[in-house]
Amino acid sequence: MKHLALCLAPGLMLALSVTAATPAPPKGVVQDGATKAAVCAACHGADGNSLSPEWPKMAGQNEAYIARQLALFKNGTRENVVMLGFAAALSEQDMHDLGAYYATLKVTPGVADESPITEAGPWEGMPAFKVGERIYRGGLPDRGIPACMACHGPSGMGIPGTAYPSLGGQHADYTKLKLQWFREGNGYAADQNGQIMKGIAKGMTDTEIEAVSTYLEGLAPR
Repeated sequence: MKHLALCLAPGLMLALSVTAATPAPPKGVVQDGATKAAVCAACHGADGNSLSPEWPKMAGQNEAYIARQLALFKNGTRENVVMLGFAAALSEQDMHDLGAYYATLKVTPGVADESPITEAGPWEGMPAFKVGERIYRGGLPDRGIPACMACHGPSGMGIPGTAYPSLGGQHADYTKLKLQWFREGNGYAADQNGQIMKGIAKGMTDTEIEAVSTYLEGLAPR
């Protein structure tokens, strides 16, 4: 809040309170992001498609999500020793530049698991990826779990311009580990979406988490 004093006449002043406008976030520059991403290639791949499921694919991810997560790494809200080291030196503009660059790249999807589920229960005998598709598109209404595509989009590309990430084509092992991590009650203290995911994952079984994860790996965003 800023206060402005206006002189209406000698000896007469009028004080006005003016609320300063919140500055808009910087807009990422793709070319600058391409240069800055060189150091990221060792883990996330030269084309944004990491070879190891230990590290997530960044290709096709939306700018706002990447910038937001880098900020969380930098301030320690999202704990990761390796990423803290990289994010610590980044400015807000750097984060958006990286996000803008990765958003232009194309994710390379994997192959979804077609083998039938052997665990006794409602999904027994159904192909794993089909179970994942059902949950992704329809949720689990009996448990109050919404369809994943409500936030992550019908083709898994998330919602560009928001903090809802693209998940299509992501390594199944990486997605599974993150869902299990959320289910264990972990989250990012200052991140509302992370808190939402804790509630969703809490109601999912291991079989359902694995099914959704493999379905997403084979899902190619359009």
